[in-house]
Amino acid sequence: MKKKALSLLLVGAMAATMMTGCGSSDSTSTDAAAETTETAEEAPAEETTAEEAPAEEAASGDQTLTVWCWDPAFNLNAMYEAEKVYQQDHPDFKLNVVETPWEDIQTKLTTAAASGDLSTLPDIFLMQDNAFQKNVISYPDAFTDLTNSGIDYSQFAAGKAAYSVVDGKNYGVPFDNGAVIGCYRTDVLEQAGLTVDDFTDITWDQYIENGKKVLEATGKPLISMQAGECDLIMMMLQSAGSSLFNEDGTANIVNNETLKVVMETYKELKDSGVLVEVNSWDEYVGSFVSGDVAGTVNGCWIMASIQTAEDQAGNWAITNMPSLVGVDNATNYSNNGGSSWAVTSNCKNTELAFDFLASTFAGSTELYDNILPSGALATWAPAGGSDAYGVGNDFFGGDAVSAKIVDYSTKVPSNITGVYYYEARDAVATAITNYINGSDVETELKTAEDTVNFNMGM
Repeated sequence: MKKKALSLLLVGAMAATMMTGCGSSDSTSTDAAAETTETAEEAPAEETTAEEAPAEEAASGDQTLTVWCWDPAFNLNAMYEAEKVYQQDHPDFKLNVVETPWEDIQTKLTTAAASGDLSTLPDIFLMQDNAFQKNVISYPDAFTDLTNSGIDYSQFAAGKAAYSVVDGKNYGVPFDNGAVIGCYRTDVLEQAGLTVDDFTDITWDQYIENGKKVLEATGKPLISMQAGECDLIMMMLQSAGSSLFNEDGTANIVNNETLKVVMETYKELKDSGVLVEVNSWDEYVGSFVSGDVAGTVNGCWIMASIQTAEDQAGNWAITNMPSLVGVDNATNYSNNGGSSWAVTSNCKNTELAFDFLASTFAGSTELYDNILPSGALATWAPAGGSDAYGVGNDFFGGDAVSAKIVDYSTKVPSNITGVYYYEARDAVATAITNYINGSDVETELKTAEDTVNFNMGM
C-alpha cells in the first residue's frame, strides 16, 4: 500500500501488475507486467534485458542466480531488496535480475519445453498463481520440486501456497498477497446509518440488505463490476473452498452446487440494484474513485487504485468479504491475483537457490518490511506481526490494514486451478452473462461444462 507521494507512485504499479480479470481468455491480460519504467540512475546496476543476459551466461559463478520477473517498481524491486538482505550473511552472493514481461516468461517456458532444451531458462522466475499448476502439469521437467528444500510452507497462507502444489508437491514460493477485502466509503455508509462493522463477518444476504439501505439513502449502488468478467464469481467460489475442477482434473461445473449459489447470489445483487455493471476496467476503477458507488470487493491490491482519490483520505475502511448462504465450508475469505517464485530445472546451484528463497521470501521479516512501501504485502504469516505492518494507514482511518490483510490471507481456502483454468473461467463468464439476461442456470452450467470438456478433448 502507499504512504505519501513516493509510495503512492510505487503502489500504482502494483495495481497494474495484480489485476485479474476472469472474463478474458488471455491469461496474461490482467496480471501482465505493469507499464512502469526506471531511469538509469534509479535502476540497480545489475539490471539487464533478456537479450543482454542469456541465462547460461548469467548463471556463471557459484554465488550468482539469474531471475526473470516483471514490473521494476514491484517485483524487481522486491528481488533487489532480497539480494541485499541475503548479502548480509553471504557477501559474495549476486542476483542477475532480468526484466521479463509475464507473457514473455510464458512464451520462453513453452518454447524451451517444446524444444526439449531447458538450458535457456534462468535459475528462478516469477509465475502467475493461476497459471502455476497448468505449467507444472504441462511442463514437469522444467520445474524443481521444493517440498524438501528447507522452506517452511506451514508459515504461508495455505490457500496461497496451494496454487503451486501439484500431486502434493510444492513447486513455488508464495510472494505477493491477493487476499480479498471489502472496501467501503465510511462517509457514504454513515448517511444510511451504517458503519464498516455492519459489513464485517456478514453473509451476502446481509450485504444485499445493507446495500439496499445505502441505495435508498444515497442513490449509490454499493458495488460495481465489469460486465462479462467473473472476478467476483471466482472470489465467491473460492471463499467456500470450491473450484471449477475436481482433483482428478475433470470439470466441476454442472454438479457444482456452490457455483449455482454463487450465480444466483450475483444475479440477486444485480437485480436489486446493489451491484451495477460497467463496460471496462477503467470505468470500474472510476466508479469508486469518483464516488459513484460506495465500495468494492476485490484483491487487496485494489487499495492502490482507491488511494489515487486523495480527496477521500480518511473516508475509507476495509474488512473481510461476505460469505455465501447455505453453503458448507463458507468463509469470509478469498483470494484474487498474485504470483509465486519457481526454481527451474536449469538452476545451476539449487542449494543456493533454496537457501536464498528460504532466507528471504520464506524467512525474513526485514525483507517484507523493506518492500511494504512498494505495496508488496506478504502472505508469509510472521511478517504480519512486525512493527511496520502494525502502522496505521491514515487513508483507511488509521487502521493497521497491512496486518489485517496478512491475517485474512491465512484464512483463505485453497482451490484447484489445473491446466484449463482460464478456459473454464471464460465459459463461466459467458454463463453468468446469459443467466443474468434470462437464460436458465442449469442450461448455462451444462453449456459451460460442455465447452470446457471440448477444450479438454473429452
